[in-house]
Amino acid sequence: MAASKSQIPTSELELIFNKFDTNKDGRISLSELRTLLASLGSTISSTEASAMLKEMDADDDGSVDLKEFEEFHTKTDVGGKEEKVKELKEAFDVYDKDRDGLISPRELMDVMGVLGEEKSIKEMACKVGFDDSICL
Repeated sequence: MAASKSQIPTSELELIFNKFDTNKDGRISLSELRTLLASLGSTISSTEASAMLKEMDADDDGSVDLKEFEEFHTKTDVGGKEEKVKELKEAFDVYDKDRDGLISPRELMDVMGVLGEEKSIKEMACKVGFDDSICL
């Protein structure tokens, strides 16, 4: 099976990076990573957060700069299918607050609000294709 590249444009990766880099020093620290993940409802342990940061930290200096962040998210996927499924499930669970297996417009709006993207429920409903009749 051929490996695939991330479909996230560099400009979007920079916006995401800037959400993590709360002190605007051009680096994501372990503290910043844990703080943002916690604000999104993640119950990641200190050990898991350290491993996540280490995986992105190519120069092993204890933090992640924009170049490392972009390279990590655009590199050829080398993990197995089980690992990819696990990562997707963890990402989905950040949004699925009530654990019903669905992401409602409200849940999407709540997470986007934490990330600084203030949108209405109508806009979130349109984004997820909840009810196309309201998206005029």
